Amino acid sequence: MIILDGDRLKVSGGLTMDTVPALYAEGLTYLSKSNVVLDLSGVNDIDSSAVSLLLGWMRVARQNKRELKVINLPDSLATLAGLYGVAEMFPGQAK
Repeated sequence: MIILDGDRLKVSGGLTMDTVPALYAEGLTYLSKSNVVLDLSGVNDIDSSAVSLLLGWMRVARQNKRELKVINLPDSLATLAGLYGVAEMFPGQAK
């Protein structure tokens, strides 16, 4: 689920193969309009598709000349980003 709160997109629930396609499409509507802070504090379940989701959103934001800042990256997602060699995409967050 995504809730827009000012310039903050609050994502909650799971970021898994079952949920990522719909979340990706929903997130695109926000990324084309303004700079966004992506708050992942409500995420409770992830798999490798979560990394793809974030990278896809970052690519679209960059193409639209928008800034996407990720905060409250779950430890499990930071670990996956490190395993896939993309931890530098989440400065100060990934492990």
